[in-house]
Amino acid sequence: MKKILAHLFEFKTFTRREAYEILTNIASGKYNNSQIAAFMTAYGMRSIRVEELEGFRDAMYDLCLQLEFPGHKLIDLCGTGGDGKNTFNISTLASFVVAGAGYHVAKHGNYGVSSGCGSSNVMEFLGYRFTNDKDTIDRQLEQANICFLHAPLFHPAMKTVAPIRRELGVKTFFNMIGPLVNPANPYYQSVGVFNLELARLYAYLYQQTDKQYTILHALDGYDEVSLTGNFKTISNKGEHIYSIDQLGFTPIAAERIHGGETVEEAARIFASVLNGEGTTEQNNVVLANAAIAIQTINPEKSFGDCYYEAEASLVGKKAQKSFKKLIA
Repeated sequence: MKKILAHLFEFKTFTRREAYEILTNIASGKYNNSQIAAFMTAYGMRSIRVEELEGFRDAMYDLCLQLEFPGHKLIDLCGTGGDGKNTFNISTLASFVVAGAGYHVAKHGNYGVSSGCGSSNVMEFLGYRFTNDKDTIDRQLEQANICFLHAPLFHPAMKTVAPIRRELGVKTFFNMIGPLVNPANPYYQSVGVFNLELARLYAYLYQQTDKQYTILHALDGYDEVSLTGNFKTISNKGEHIYSIDQLGFTPIAAERIHGGETVEEAARIFASVLNGEGTTEQNNVVLANAAIAIQTINPEKSFGDCYYEAEASLVGKKAQKSFKKLIA
């Protein structure tokens, strides 16, 4: 690790193979906690290169407990986090809306690190029991159209670094890897990123695959469609900037989508939206993100048609039904 840190201190980069080896060694316990913390901190002080992101991604995926669902073409709605905005659990709620609309969702999630409450925090609080049992996950997909994949149960590296990330409390390169290493390897991916630089790197990586994807970034800094301002997408069809006004929305104030300060507050917001008691702003943000995911699966449909499809799922309590089936 001394050589690796010295390499970073000299502003040098790593090859894809070197990045692969570093992450493999982190997962295998070759380095102690202080060394890992020093690496994550030093590495976080500069921009990640595409070769490094590829190497980290390859190592994480090769080491993980991989799942195959040959009968389903799955979608994941996942954000990198790390935007510092502390919104409520928008992508997780949107996942249930998409499931309620009849699509199969493999939601990859984890505890919050730089945010107040990650998807795993709220799911656990509301009664979901994490599992990596394939038969159980199969049943969840069949009965609820959705499964929840808690990252530490599938990724040894995540489990190793979890306490270190918690103590650091800031975004690290692990935020950048998470959406790329869903153990179910879904064919469709709607992924939010915290800056445009990372959006470009993701676009390059997804272009090397046969996946259908949409990369999201709100131009005022959110890793999801926030409706606080315009947002950019990069997909198989190219790049597009969505204007809030053109989509028929009025820009909303940031505090209207705040996620609260505790897991209990976040869970209360989550449940209220699912139960049809969310505010107009909360509902619109969830539905906009769900619409982008549905459009990722059906690129021939307009945003408006996908939004109405999502709305029918939420208002018709189909999203709530998917959630209740998953918890049961």
